[in-house]
Amino acid sequence: MDGERQPATGATAAADPVLRVASAFTTLALLGISACLLGRLFLFDSWSEGTAAVLETVSGWPFWSAALVGFAAQAVDGALGMAYGITATSFLLGSGVTPAVATASVHMAEVFTTGFSGLAHARFGNVDRRLFLRLLLPGVAGAVLGAVLVTRIDAALLKPWVAGYLLLMGLFVLTKAWRKVRQASREPRHVGKLALFGGFVDAVGGGGWGPVVTSTLVGSGHDPRTTIGSVNFAEFFLSLSAATAFAILVGPDTWPTIAGLVLGGAFAAPLAALLASRLSARTLLVLVGVLISGLSLFNLYRALA
Repeated sequence: MDGERQPATGATAAADPVLRVASAFTTLALLGISACLLGRLFLFDSWSEGTAAVLETVSGWPFWSAALVGFAAQAVDGALGMAYGITATSFLLGSGVTPAVATASVHMAEVFTTGFSGLAHARFGNVDRRLFLRLLLPGVAGAVLGAVLVTRIDAALLKPWVAGYLLLMGLFVLTKAWRKVRQASREPRHVGKLALFGGFVDAVGGGGWGPVVTSTLVGSGHDPRTTIGSVNFAEFFLSLSAATAFAILVGPDTWPTIAGLVLGGAFAAPLAALLASRLSARTLLVLVGVLISGLSLFNLYRALA
């Protein structure tokens, strides 16, 4: 019957060996990256040298502008469950950051948010192992290809295309406000191709994995809980791969922006919870769609002017 609760189809990390391995790798990766970042900040010859490095990072405008962007983007993502990347990238491009630096910074910051999110979904049984594995390798391959492309093309040539893509994503979010979800009639098809495309455009445009992959699968009628959980867990590996590629190709100059994104996002959770509790899903989708579309139009105008 329509009112009956559907049985869970996901598996918990404790019950599934594949998810146990994936969760253990995610945990170790997050601990290792955290240790590297702390070492970068504090392992200096003297305490005064380390303090000076931290003060230099937090005293610049790139850090605080990125903190504001991180706050806004995480508020949107926490309220909607998507659009962190496209929101953050749209703001960063509007502040004059190049596409390569913008998407590199966003993906490096997302390693933490997607890692914790993926572990939580796996812990509570929101991950479908088959769907997760079907998304994993194509998504990672697409992300690495996108990272190579965005760092090899001149910023002046690439920026209009990225702004145009983000404009389409903003309009896509707007259409979701009035879209009805169909009931699934069969197993999801072409998942690998969808993941490859989603990973590629996510790395090139700084966001889009959730809007492209999650929206397509859920919009075609597949179980929202396990779809969101599987896509989120796969996104950690995608973000980690893209961040690694960007770290090699772009260099260390993005650290103030990354630190600002992480700090700003850390303070956005209460606002996101308040927005989610006070506003309807349709209202939130309309607000975010208009925001992203407006920013993208502005960025497109600046790029072409």
